[in-house]
Amino acid sequence: MATRPTFPARLTFPGAPPTPSSLHARKPPAANKTAPVLVTATPSMASEAVRQRMVHKLAAQGIADARVLNAMGAVERHRFVDSALVNQAYEDTSLPIGLGQTISKPNVVARMIELLLAAPALRNKPGERLGRVLEIGTGCGYQAAVLSHVASEVYSIERLRGLHEKARVNLRPFRLATVHLLLGDGMVGYAKGGPYAGIIAAAGGEAVPQAWIDQLAVGGRIVAPTQSGNGRQALVVIDSTSTGLQRSILEAVHFVPLKSGIA
Repeated sequence: MATRPTFPARLTFPGAPPTPSSLHARKPPAANKTAPVLVTATPSMASEAVRQRMVHKLAAQGIADARVLNAMGAVERHRFVDSALVNQAYEDTSLPIGLGQTISKPNVVARMIELLLAAPALRNKPGERLGRVLEIGTGCGYQAAVLSHVASEVYSIERLRGLHEKARVNLRPFRLATVHLLLGDGMVGYAKGGPYAGIIAAAGGEAVPQAWIDQLAVGGRIVAPTQSGNGRQALVVIDSTSTGLQRSILEAVHFVPLKSGIA
């Protein structure tokens, strides 16, 4: 049974405040010196330029939806990784976040959210936000933060108590009123928040749980990894239409296994 958190928070992701590492500081003339000393700092991870380089790479890799690119550029990924890995935060790689879990590589996050935004209800509506979204597997909170830029409301459920708390800590400073973090069994979803315009999963099982399909609104879409016939994983897209469900199997992916229960 999922439990609602005590904090909702709105993440506006304003530009990070200036820090000594992101400024060019000019020192006053030192004693017995005839010229000022110019101290030049290297770009910090908080620099917008660092994020924009990542966004340009995503566009070169085929991500075309402006809503996704803007969201990926707005969310500071380095705030969601351990301090020892900050220098890798904007590389296109997954990184460990503890308890055997990872933060997905930026390209995978962008790709799955772009697929989510192609739900039937939003076709031919390139500038609109998605409605309520259910995220299965909060992890460190990064994807929930990105989703907050493209959806009207986000319910994110995590079965691992340690990661649920980590996501709360990561997101708390940003006060995201539209993001609700839940501790619970993702396989059963969260019916109280539904029906959902989109459901996105960061873990893959043998099949998409029936509970997710039951909680999907007409015109909504599920994007999730599932096991294919050879035991590997592939992205699966399920659309709920007025005439029934439509299912598509896309490219191969690699996610952690989908498990039930709370740990």
